[in-house]
Amino acid sequence: MTTTAAPTTATSAPRRAVGVRRPLDAGDLAATGLRDRWYPIYPSHMVKPGAMVKVTRLGVDWLLFRGAQGKLFMLEDRCPHRSAPLSVGQHLGDRVACKYHGVQVDGTGTVVSVPGMPGCALEGKQATVSLQVVEAADTIFAFVPLTADSEPTPFVLPDRLTDDEVSWFPNYAEWAGPWRFYMDNVLDPMHGAFLHRDSHSMFGGDTSARFRIRETDRGFFFEKTDQVGVNFDWVEYVRGSMDYVDLEIPYAPNAGPGGVFGIVGMATPIDADNSAIFHWRTRRVQGWEREVWRFLYRTQLEAKHWTVLEQDREVLEALASDADTEEHLYQHDLGVSRIRRIYRADARAQAAVLAGTPAR
Repeated sequence: MTTTAAPTTATSAPRRAVGVRRPLDAGDLAATGLRDRWYPIYPSHMVKPGAMVKVTRLGVDWLLFRGAQGKLFMLEDRCPHRSAPLSVGQHLGDRVACKYHGVQVDGTGTVVSVPGMPGCALEGKQATVSLQVVEAADTIFAFVPLTADSEPTPFVLPDRLTDDEVSWFPNYAEWAGPWRFYMDNVLDPMHGAFLHRDSHSMFGGDTSARFRIRETDRGFFFEKTDQVGVNFDWVEYVRGSMDYVDLEIPYAPNAGPGGVFGIVGMATPIDADNSAIFHWRTRRVQGWEREVWRFLYRTQLEAKHWTVLEQDREVLEALASDADTEEHLYQHDLGVSRIRRIYRADARAQAAVLAGTPAR
């Protein structure tokens, strides 16, 4: 599991979160995103060669651009000279030039040229934050550190996305709601029997059920105890180099060849009120059946899946921003309660690291 240990020795000096210019407390971290994790940032195909794309993630503005050899870089969207956004500057192949005064910064965040004063002390200085990035599963991932001395954890994709026998389709959307609402929603399988009851895949099963939490060495399962293989009956929450949810939805025979329909889901905070939502729709299928499944998905099933996602989005965007503070939870909400406790504990631990005090 990925955690950030708080100091256990004497109080040390407060530290600043990477890319953030004000103190962050546990509430800020819970709202804008926990650090020291890998996050999906943006679909790879949406950053073309020669393009510069501005994105906001975890409350910080970033610039995505590809170098002359196609390598992708992610810089904080601030020129180190006067903090003008680099994203409105010029792409120079292996570097970007700020439009304001022409300062040139390469993909590592190092200033390589100051045209207004050649040879000044700023040249050669790594003065812009640069994140470690990996492109995989048609997605740009980045390790978002808590502090400047945070060490990236090894990059490990979810199992379904590394299995050669599994075919997948990526899906990206931006929702106007806090990232934690997405996690609450997926850790609540019972909503499938109500919100999605008119869908093509979740119309079956009972509208009442009992649940249990089953611990694993990488997270936990939240599952129905009296119904299996009928609806959205279980979800696994996984903690590792990145946090994600994994679930399966049984498919009728007329949905084409292959095994059950699997979904890998992740949410990346854009800011406290908006989220980048990533899904990979998967199916274990091989040989000629793989191409049949992929054709069927593109021509018939993808639109149906978008309809299901829209049902989630409409509800979550309609929730008040403090909807998770005034509730009356019951047994169906054990998964929601567990994920909230985990994230609150992580936020307190990371806030203690920033404050230089032991977590309580």
